[in-house]
This record gives sequence, C-alpha cells and structure tokens, in this order.
Amino acid sequence: MSSPDHVPAALPTALPTALPTAPPARPTPPALSTPPARSPILSIDRGEDESYEQYETAHSHAEPMLLWTSTATLTVSTAARDWLIPPGYGLWIPGGAEHAVAALREGEGSVITFAPDRCPITWTRPTGVPVGPLLLELIAHLHRTGPQDRSRPHAEALMFELLTPLPTHDIQVSMPADPRVRAIAERLIADPADQRELGAWADHVHAGVRTLSRLFLSETGLSFARWRTQVRIRAAVQLLSNGATVDAVARAVGYRKTSAFINAFRRATGQTPGTYIHEPPP
Repeated sequence: MSSPDHVPAALPTALPTALPTAPPARPTPPALSTPPARSPILSIDRGEDESYEQYETAHSHAEPMLLWTSTATLTVSTAARDWLIPPGYGLWIPGGAEHAVAALREGEGSVITFAPDRCPITWTRPTGVPVGPLLLELIAHLHRTGPQDRSRPHAEALMFELLTPLPTHDIQVSMPADPRVRAIAERLIADPADQRELGAWADHVHAGVRTLSRLFLSETGLSFARWRTQVRIRAAVQLLSNGATVDAVARAVGYRKTSAFINAFRRATGQTPGTYIHEPPP
C-alpha cells in the first residue's frame, strides 16, 4: 500500500503545565459609614385630655414649636393678637415669641419642638396652619418612631412640605380680653348655635348692652353679630371637613334656614359650603 501524500503534523503530547495567572485583586477598602442626619425635631408631646397647664403663663423659648389640636379648642395669646385654635388647626410659634395657652375645651393635641439650627421653616411671626388627615397621620407616625428609623427623613420632609400658612380667606377669630366679653366669646365658641342676642348676654355678664357692643368692636374689630358669624362659619368649616352635610352643619352652628347659612358662608369665605366637604375615599 502506498504512503499518503500528506502526513499531518504531530499533535503535542502534553498540555502546558500551568496557565498564566491573573494579577491579585486589590483589597476592597472598607465602606465609609455615613452618620445619619440629625433630626430637626427635638420632641413630640401628645396625649389625651391635654390640659396645657405648663403653657398657661406667658413665656417664650428659643426653640420654634408647632401646637395643634385634634379634639381640643385652645386660645393662644401673643403680643400681637389672640388666636383661636379649634380642632383640625395648629399654630406655628417661632422661637422667642412670648405666648400663653389656655384650653377652652380639653381634648387631644400635640406640641412639636424643633431645633432652631435645623428647622427649614423660618416664619418670624405666629402663623396659623391647617392640620389635614395626611399631616395628622405623619405626626402620629413620627411620634411612634425613633430618630434613627429609616423612614424618618422622608416623613419629616413631607411633614414640612404640608405645613403651609392658612389661606387668606380662612376665618380668623380674634378673642377679646375684657372678662365680660371674653366670657361671652368662650360660651359662643363652645356652642356656636347659641341664639342669645347681646341684650340677653348683657344680663348674663351684668353689663350694659352699649358697653358690650363697644367692647366687642374695640377688642375684636367686629360688631357682636359679625363676630358671632365668624365663629359660626369657622366651626362650620371643621364640621364640613369631617363629612357632615350642609343641612346638618347649618343647624349645628345656629342657622334655622340652610339658605341663610349658605349666604353667610359665601360672604365670609367667598366660596360655598360644598367646597369644604371632605369626601371619604371609597
């Protein structure tokens, strides 16, 4: 048999003894731990049947604070004016502002104190704020969690985003200082539906009608009738936001006819009562 025309080259008899090795990996430096940001909230005090006795005497403090109520009704006296804080509202008090707090109706509320150098709100005067359902839940969440909780920075940022001054059309109620008209004011705030006119109130507080009329105008800037309307409309706003019907609210704040209530509401706010009705989610 003849030999083949082509003979393949011989295959290697063995593989290389070792493969080239990769350079050793550089050691990974340890991760630098970022210290958590310091919370702008120093404390949150809240509770049921808060008496606010520790705030009754006029005082001031370096830290700004937010005082709000969910069921209580408060008055806060400052150098410029007296504030009425009904349920669902709050008052921002800047550091250094002298104030005194009194409870017209005890209930649940909260006082949040902030660090002056870390608080993003820089309002220099006492400022009213609405406390809606979302802000209410955020404050409750912040009260439950500690400063090191991972959700705190996001919850705090949203809380500050929701803290907005009351709109210009919000109903402002000035509280008189004279004890005679103050007694009438407190009774009407507790029961806006009280139908007594100034003559009946004059007998109640042992003062003349003309004296009371003059005091209401000088101390609140409004006549007795207009001041009472402001109190009724502000109470109505809270009831409407809680889901009550316009008819029910009209009766609750002292109006026998719903049409009269709607007209008074529109004059005071520039809007109809239906604008303030809170529709619960399905």
